[in-house]
Amino acid sequence: MATNSSVRAVLITGATGGIGKATAITLADKGFHVYAGVRTATPELDVSGITQIRVDVTDPDSIAAAVDEVAKRQDGAGLYALINNAGVLVQGPVELVPAAELRRQFQVNVGGPVQMIQGFLPLLRAGGGRIINISAASARVSLPFLGPIAASKAALESFSDALRVELTPWGIPVSVIQPGAMRTEIFAKSGAAAQEARAEADPRTVALYEQQLIALDKVMAAQRFAPVDIAVTVIVKAVESRAPKPYYTAGSDARQAVWLSRLSPRLRDRLIARALDVSGIQAAH
Repeated sequence: MATNSSVRAVLITGATGGIGKATAITLADKGFHVYAGVRTATPELDVSGITQIRVDVTDPDSIAAAVDEVAKRQDGAGLYALINNAGVLVQGPVELVPAAELRRQFQVNVGGPVQMIQGFLPLLRAGGGRIINISAASARVSLPFLGPIAASKAALESFSDALRVELTPWGIPVSVIQPGAMRTEIFAKSGAAAQEARAEADPRTVALYEQQLIALDKVMAAQRFAPVDIAVTVIVKAVESRAPKPYYTAGSDARQAVWLSRLSPRLRDRLIARALDVSGIQAAH
């Protein structure tokens, strides 16, 4: 069934998560037709203005099927925006990150958006569309024990910078959103996965990081997470703007990351170690 060609259509991946679901519903309320990219059907998204599209961003066949479905529904009208929001968070000391988890981090956070862009660019050209990639504050400042997520988001931003110039002839803007820590399930899932990985690792190696991880757990327990509405407001701004900016931050800690990124590496390292309460920890043997 084709959608109304006069209604601007937006596709957002990771629509079952906190930021994705809230963004999809908000954009639908604002009059956009939203294609909500999901891996499994979500009852909360069964509302007017939203069409759920099954897509696994790590599966090329799944992406190709999603492209075909959206193209048929749009019936030549194209796509106004592609929001690459699907992502995972892998954490832990680099020495203890399983190879499979590292591959998953990059497959979802980097390969996924790139393959989605490759597949949907014809529809974006047809619709005079734009690309919005959801990054993270950690892309600016990589924190200890968050190296995998930080590296994946930095890679996504590098692709975004290249695309922004490559797509200039077609007038397709590319924006990056850098949210800080938001109140979503991703941190709990990541923490559980990290604990499982440590349980399967060599206990002698795990013991080397025990004091640092205890200190980090205390800091994380006191972490204040911002409501997802802060990120949603910024994403909607990037969708609606006539001249979207290359970069947006969402949240006070994201703005703090911008400030930290401008410091010398040695000073930045000292400040981060002090903030995480790991500066005085001696090496374990």
